[in-house]
Amino acid sequence: MSFQIAIDGPAGAGKSTVAKSVAKKLQFVYVDTGAMYRAIGLNCIKNDVDIHDEEAVLKLLDNTNVSIKYIDNEQAVILNGENVNGQIRTQEVSEAASVVSAYKLVREKMVALQQELAQTTDVVMDGRDIASCVLPDAQVKIYLDASVEVRAKRRYLELIEKGKEADLKTVEDEVRERDYRDMHRENSPLIRVPEADLVDSSYMTIDEVVNTIVAKAQSKFDE
Repeated sequence: MSFQIAIDGPAGAGKSTVAKSVAKKLQFVYVDTGAMYRAIGLNCIKNDVDIHDEEAVLKLLDNTNVSIKYIDNEQAVILNGENVNGQIRTQEVSEAASVVSAYKLVREKMVALQQELAQTTDVVMDGRDIASCVLPDAQVKIYLDASVEVRAKRRYLELIEKGKEADLKTVEDEVRERDYRDMHRENSPLIRVPEADLVDSSYMTIDEVVNTIVAKAQSKFDE
């Protein structure tokens, strides 16, 4: 039986950064589920498919192959044979991923792949429905949160650092809209399952968050 750590939470809470560090400390495999949905969104953009047209997205999905490979110990997202790690972190792809990930058949295809990865490997997996849907039997379940204001400021500073124009109020509105969409979608909405430990990263350093989760995992090892 593999050991599974599920980390859920809203956009901007620091899930990917934290999950990568936790996996490194525990020598587990990190699975970035959001990157898989981003690959689907990217494929829609590449093929000029309207992301709001579910039928068109599902038609494209039939000819879409997404997989995870590890190259030099780093996760690589492979879309139809191409490593797309360098293409999936734009705001346009992020928005597309949020829309297409709400479609039931898209989620079913990605969840099956995620569960397959976790069957035989010790994993740290982050997303929005990991504890509730993908890994319901995970030994450690974390809900990583932070205030809207803190998450918006993080995103704003990230955009500025990349040399892009950004308005803090606009970014905050986008974060609220993304939260609403993720929490109210029909298929696998973002929720905190009752057994998940809440970790609020608003005023914690990354190291503090990572150490908190690693400690929870180690306590489970000893049981």
